[in-house]
Amino acid sequence: MRLYDYILSPSCYKVRLMAALTGLSLDIRPVDFHPGGEHRKAELLALNPAGSIPILEDGDLLLTESSAMLVYLARKAAPEWLGDGTAEQAARLQQWLSFSHRLTANLGGARLHEMLLRPGDIALLQAQGVAALRELEAGLVEQNLRGMPFLASDRPTVADIACFPYVALAPDGGVSLDPYPAIRRWSRAIRALDAFIEMPGIHRLHELKPEPQIGTGEE
Repeated sequence: MRLYDYILSPSCYKVRLMAALTGLSLDIRPVDFHPGGEHRKAELLALNPAGSIPILEDGDLLLTESSAMLVYLARKAAPEWLGDGTAEQAARLQQWLSFSHRLTANLGGARLHEMLLRPGDIALLQAQGVAALRELEAGLVEQNLRGMPFLASDRPTVADIACFPYVALAPDGGVSLDPYPAIRRWSRAIRALDAFIEMPGIHRLHELKPEPQIGTGEE
């Protein structure tokens, strides 16, 4: 499998992370996203006319949406990452996969504005990002009340991997994670997974702080 990849792209990172967690090997084809803009040149536009990355090739299969890549890798090598197969859990997974695209748009948009000077209404992007984090925090608190530390189950699924990178990198766009103890505890749980791999910019500074306590006002 070949992944057209930019090392600093959270969308690319989630595919690399999913591959690592499921024990799959990827042939990484680096893309000069910035400053070269290679993703909008003829070779890659022939693969993905939308001009976006990541792009995953596996034989005759060509995927251009990161959520589809996560599902494909999980189905191929570790179907337990797709949940228990019940209708309820399948719906929960799809809900969070759809939600992850909102994180890409708002938190990702704020990050691109702040780091790569991409045009955009930064105040609006940050406000939308905060609203998304509040929604995620509420969902995780509800899961914690059920005794489940992850978004859709008592074990990690593709939903967690889809949402994690843009949340972890929210501070790059000027959006703090300090007000969200459930999110920070969830992030720790993902980082603690066997075979977890790092991405530049996603640090382990959380390990210098006490364990977040849900519902105590801990910041």
